[in-house]
Amino acid sequence: MNMKFKDHFSGHAALYTRYRPTYPDALYAFLARLAPANDCAWDCATGNGQAARGLARHFRRVIATDASAEQIANAQPDARVEYRVAPARGSSLDNHSVALVTVAQALHWFDVEQFYAEVRRVLAPRGIVAVWSYALMKISPAIDAVVLHLYGPITGAYWPPERRHTENGYADLPFPFEPVQAPAFAMTADWDFAQLAGYLRTWSGVQRYLKATGRNPVGEVEAELRQAWGDADAKRRIEWPLTLKVGRAG
Repeated sequence: MNMKFKDHFSGHAALYTRYRPTYPDALYAFLARLAPANDCAWDCATGNGQAARGLARHFRRVIATDASAEQIANAQPDARVEYRVAPARGSSLDNHSVALVTVAQALHWFDVEQFYAEVRRVLAPRGIVAVWSYALMKISPAIDAVVLHLYGPITGAYWPPERRHTENGYADLPFPFEPVQAPAFAMTADWDFAQLAGYLRTWSGVQRYLKATGRNPVGEVEAELRQAWGDADAKRRIEWPLTLKVGRAG
């Protein structure tokens, strides 16, 4: 069996930590209310630990795992978060030891059947599993058009094929748990132009383009993007609608 995981982020983990947007606290509060207890949660594929730290405001203890040692090394510390290097299919958690399992913007990289087997093993009775994803953000029609050009015609060939799952809201991925209805959530941020450009550089398609060609594709649209943005120091509201699936273990 090939035990190597698909790693598209370790090479720019520090950039990822600096420029990724944050999920709304209302999402974590909703999941904490659903969970049968608030003693322990597992955030799988934690990356820079963003979701784990959000959960820590609502759970006594959070185990945050990632298969990438580089991502874990760049994760931000929190007294209630225990970071571990571990793959999605093998968390090393005890049987039925967590009330909530979360995966933020990462399920599409997994062997989902192996992961779901692990979820069933570690979830407490009536425990909750929640996975969410997002695709392109919304700013303004003019800016969105430039971003879409970067995403499609320029870097489209460099995106991993799994990216399609974020585009269709995980519609093609199985989710074999008792469904739980959830409200709509979105990430928001108020950024200046430099922050937007930094975020675009974290895209895996952008990084793969850079590695293959030696050129930063963000630079190809920067002038047009600046023009659409206006005053580079001005803050603009950015929104990423989330696709959220929530289920309950038997």
